[in-house]
Amino acid sequence: MKKLPFIILLLLGWSMISSAQQAPFYSQYMLNGFLLNPAVAGSEGYSALNLTAREQWLGFAGGPATYALSFQSRIMKRNHISRSSSVRRRSTGNSKSGNVGVGGYIFSHRNGAVERLGIKGTYAYHIKLNESQLSFGLSLVGYQYKLNEDKVKLEVDGDDLWLGAHKSVFIPDADAGVYFTTRELWAGFSVDQMFESVLKFGDAGYDKFVMERQYYLMGGYDFRVSRDVILTPSALFKYSESGRYQAEFSGKYYYQQSYWAGLTYRTGQALVIMAGVSVDRFIFGYAYDIGMNSLTKHSYGTHEFTFVVKIGKLTRKYSWMNRF
Repeated sequence: MKKLPFIILLLLGWSMISSAQQAPFYSQYMLNGFLLNPAVAGSEGYSALNLTAREQWLGFAGGPATYALSFQSRIMKRNHISRSSSVRRRSTGNSKSGNVGVGGYIFSHRNGAVERLGIKGTYAYHIKLNESQLSFGLSLVGYQYKLNEDKVKLEVDGDDLWLGAHKSVFIPDADAGVYFTTRELWAGFSVDQMFESVLKFGDAGYDKFVMERQYYLMGGYDFRVSRDVILTPSALFKYSESGRYQAEFSGKYYYQQSYWAGLTYRTGQALVIMAGVSVDRFIFGYAYDIGMNSLTKHSYGTHEFTFVVKIGKLTRKYSWMNRF
């Protein structure tokens, strides 16, 4: 294998061929929309710590894996932080609350011999509109890409192109988004990898790979069936600058504000089964992706675990609280 571009394409190919995104997947994005849209930071009116672990194509050697840790909060003039165990109630601060949200997000994504570490710092601004809220957000991002030499085997040892390649690359970037919520509705639009930064792994040959700009459009609506039951259809549309696209259509069943189960269809890729429970200020979610391609025969599916903790004391109940 003498051509470095072929090596890099092989290493990056799984995520770029199997999906419409170069960014990591999150099947339970509804539990933490901040992962996809910086405008969500602080929109709930409380502080939250979120941990997500995703193992894709389990049993398949070198399958993708993503681990993400995020924190978001509203900077309040008064301490209006929710401790409610509900995963459906939403809130907004009153006129004495702050308008600024902040957030931080760090993730590690491994795909074969390529390791990607990302870190984000986010600023958001929230505007109350009667019984709704309009939010804007901006994130500054840093990505480090690393090639794991132990997982790369060349047919010809000492290949000049490989020896001259940079095994680690750092690039800056930015994300932006807008987010709108009411008591029943939530919708958002965001774009990441705005700079379309170039990955240059070497000084010889065709060694440039562009991180394509990615667009996300997501939204959902609550239908209250009874006092204890809420049905929530939602959708997520993803589009990349090169024209690749993907859609996810989801339905979730909530019981007594604390238990849920759901189903998602991801076009051309997977069927996702979800379930979760909320206990006091702690929220646990699990998703199992059933693949719809040839890789399914060689793996045990994709597993994703999400853990959320709300931080702070309940000092006021609002008319609505941003959904999970």
